[in-house]
Formats: sequence, structure tokens, C-alpha cells
Amino acid sequence: MIVIDGAAVVTLDRERRELTTGHVVADGNRIVAVGAGPAPAYEGARVVDGRGCLVTPGFVNTHQHLYQWVTRGLAADSTLFGWLNTLYPVWAGIDEQSVHVAAQGALAQLARTGCTTASDHHYVFPRRGGDLLEAEITAAAKVGLRFHPARGSMDLSQKDGGLPPDSVVEDREEILLATEAAIDRWHGSSPDSMLQVVVAPCSPFSVTGDLMRESAELARRKGVRLHTHLAETTDEAEWCDERFGCTPSEYAAELGWTGSDVWFAHGIHFDDAEIKRLGATATGIAHCPSSNARLGAGIARVADLRAAGCPVGLGVDGAASNEAGSLLEELRNALLFARARGGPQALDVRTALELATLDGARILGREDDIGSLEVGKLADLAVWRLDTLTHAGIDDPVAALVLGAPPPLELLLVNGRPVVEQDTVVTIDEPTLAEQVARTQKALLARAT
Repeated sequence: MIVIDGAAVVTLDRERRELTTGHVVADGNRIVAVGAGPAPAYEGARVVDGRGCLVTPGFVNTHQHLYQWVTRGLAADSTLFGWLNTLYPVWAGIDEQSVHVAAQGALAQLARTGCTTASDHHYVFPRRGGDLLEAEITAAAKVGLRFHPARGSMDLSQKDGGLPPDSVVEDREEILLATEAAIDRWHGSSPDSMLQVVVAPCSPFSVTGDLMRESAELARRKGVRLHTHLAETTDEAEWCDERFGCTPSEYAAELGWTGSDVWFAHGIHFDDAEIKRLGATATGIAHCPSSNARLGAGIARVADLRAAGCPVGLGVDGAASNEAGSLLEELRNALLFARARGGPQALDVRTALELATLDGARILGREDDIGSLEVGKLADLAVWRLDTLTHAGIDDPVAALVLGAPPPLELLLVNGRPVVEQDTVVTIDEPTLAEQVARTQKALLARAT
């Protein structure tokens, strides 16, 4: 049992209760008490002094490419398509070892920035790379985060009019068999599952329509969720128009890719009619503001999407297009970019926090389990220290967290287990892992030249 006492608490429950001074109690992997004032005494419990701290639900990362943690800093000034053409030859050399190291590094950084649940979209499977999905799954177990690996795929190579090189694409039947096998082996459907598999063809310009359609059929037959990239750039819109005579969202809808079990990464270039249709089907969007800015792709219409009925979560995207990999920074950037586009009322600090918590949980189908601090929900939470010079004097703790510099993370619990304590990931050796990341990136680059 862990008792966090004397902290400010943002519950994000149905009443959106905020406690100036309160407590949260976790017993095993469940929250058993949330309330104002001092916590009751629990014999044998660990008591965490929360004075000067803010307790929030753990953050949910709805889109990333963990393997890219070992290919950061490349093609720093390129557009998306130019960036992909530069990186694909490097990614063609990934294997179990490099993916395992990269995943640990990226997940550890997510943990340090308040993330308790992460979804990863892995779509590059070189022929001699080994079992890359297992490599990242074991990495997530080591770091200790709740994990939703999205088994990605590409079957449309350059020779067929797609973007990826032939060396990193797979046969459609091979993809479907491997994806179903991954679901059967790894997916856990229980309410407290630490691991749930997602079906996730890469994008319209790297997979065939047949693969998109059959992947949707597979996911619904197996009762899992669907994810892909969509409407990230104007290049993609032009490509879809030339090839299919429609927009990316129209193409996706024709293939069965709308609904509350579907979410798209980015979703920048939708018009009013498209947003209305997506909202009517409760199709989700993973908003990746830092990556979109890094690649100059544009700014998603977050306020309009949410108003239409789309759940909008946050994603850090691949580390090669967001070298920081900080989920906390995405809250701030989501707010700032929304206001840059739509004015100061476009997004407020509490809505930004909801994007990272409740909306992310809804996108992953986990809103009954995570996303708020309520009795009976899983003990996934973050304790932020807001009494240092960086934040002292900001009376509103949510404004301090979202608008201020990243604060120290006093404690991160995932499934009731400490993963971060006093701003350090305690489940792995950070200095050793940093050395492994550097060596792995150097080896990958040497292999690609």
C-alpha cells in the first residue's frame, strides 16, 4: 500500500474534482481512496509526503515509434517525405538488439515525463531483423510501463509506387498471419492488462488497399483496435488524390477505417466536412504537435475535432522527428499551437491535461481502467514537485504543470509499482542504457553507409 498525503490532487473524475490539499491511496494495483484533507492511517503502508506536489493521472502516449530512439538527429531540416527517404536505409538495419535498446531508452524518457501507458507503432520489419515486436515488448516490461504495441506493416514498396524501399516491406499474407499470431500470443483483454496489441498498417502511401481492408477485418474479428497514419502532410493528400481520386480520410473510410475502435496519427489536413464525419463515428486522433512542427507539417485542428466528437490524445511520435520524446512537453505544445492557430480560447490548460489522460485512455479503449484518479481504477499516477524555484508562486498547479518548465517528477506509479522516484527511473540503469543507445546508433549508421 502506498499513501500520497498532503498534495494537491487533480482527479479528472466525472465531477472534475480538484483538491487543494488531499490524498490518494493505492493498494496493490488499484486506487482505494481519493479525498480531501489528511489520509487515514494505514498500518504498514508507505507514506509519501506530497506537500508542495501535484498528483495527476498518469499520461497516455497514443503514438510513437520506439525504434527511432537510436536514429535521432538525422535529416534535421527535411520535409516528411525527404526525411523518410533519408531514414529508411538506416532503419533497414534494425534488429532485435537495436530495437530492444531503443525501446528502453524511449520508454524510460516517457516515464520521466509522466507517461504510464504507451502505444508504439512499429512497422519496419527487415528480413533478418528477428522478432522485433518481442524485443520492444520485453523492453516495456523491463521499464515497467503499460504497453499497447501496434503491429505495423508495409506491403507497398518503391517498385509498386509506394515510398519504402523493397528491403523493409512484407508480403500481405505474411503480414496478416504475423499480426494474428502476435494478438494470440501477447494480447491481454483483462481490465488490468499491462499489454494489449493493436493492428496498425503504416499509412496509405506504404500499404495496399487490400491490406488496409483485411487488417480492419482481422482487428474486428479478434476484438482489438486499429491504428494508422493519416492526413499528416499536403504531400499525402496530393498522393491520394492522384492515385485514388479522393482525400486520405475518404480513402480510409472506404476501406472500413472509421469508428470508435480506430485512431489516426496526426490528422492535420482535414476539412470541415471530414471532421464532421470523423466526429460522427467517434474516430480518434493522436495529436503530435512537436513532431508536426519539427517536420513543418502543420497544426491539427484540435478544438474542432473535439467539438465534432473525436477523442484527441497526445503522442510524441518517433524520436527521429521529436528528439525530446517528452510527453509532458506535448501538453504545452498542444496548447500553444492551438492558440497560435485559433486564439487564446482555443485550448485551456485543463483540456490540455485531459488530452494526455482521459482522451488518451478513451482512444485506447481503457477509459474504465485509467485516465483519472478514482476509487477502483488502476494505480497509474504521477506526483509532480511544484515547490521549487521554477514553479514557486504559481497558484494554479495545473497552469504550473502545463505552462511552466518541466518540473521534477517525485513519483510515478504504474500498476501500483514505482517506476520513477525523485526524477530517476528506478527500473533500469540510466547511465548504462545511455551508453548502449549511443553505441547502437553509431553501429546502425555505419551499417547504412
